[in-house]
Amino acid sequence: TTGSDNTSVGVGAMAANTTGTNNVAVGRQALDANTTANNNTAVGKSALGANTTGTANAALGAFAADAITTGSNNTAVGYNSLTVATTGDSNTAIGHQALLLNTTASNNTAVGYQAGYSNTTSAGNVFLGYFAGNASTGASNTYVGSGAGYLMTTGARNTILGQFSGNQ
Repeated sequence: TTGSDNTSVGVGAMAANTTGTNNVAVGRQALDANTTANNNTAVGKSALGANTTGTANAALGAFAADAITTGSNNTAVGYNSLTVATTGDSNTAIGHQALLLNTTASNNTAVGYQAGYSNTTSAGNVFLGYFAGNASTGASNTYVGSGAGYLMTTGARNTILGQFSGNQ
C-alpha cells in the first residue's frame, strides 16, 4: 500500500486501506473497508466501517455512519447515528440514532435522540430536539423542539417550533 499519515488502533481497523491518506481509525473494524479515501476520522466499533472512497467524514460512536460507502463531508456522533446512510453528503447527525434511516439524502442536520429518525432520501431538513421530526420523510422541513413534528410524515417546506407542536 502507498497510503500515508494514517493512524489505526483496533482489530481490523482500516484493514483494506491502499492509498488513502490522513485517516484516523480507532476501534474494532473502524474504517475497515477504506481503500482510497482521505481525511476521515472514525472512533468506535465499526464506525465508518463500509466507507471505501468517501472523504472528510467524521464518525464517533459504535456503528456511527457504518454503512457510508462513498458519501463525503458527513458527521455522525452517537450510537447508530447516520448508520444506514450509504452515499449521502454533508449530513450532520448528533445523538443516539439521529438520522438513523437516512440512506442517500444530503444536507440534513439532526441533533437529539432519534431526531430525523425516519428520513430516508429527503434533503435540506433540520431536526433539533429529542424525537424532532421522527417520522418525517419530506424535504426542506425545520423542526425545533422536543417532539416537534414527530407525527408528520410526508410534508415539505414546513417550519414547526415548540415542544410537541405540529402533532395534532
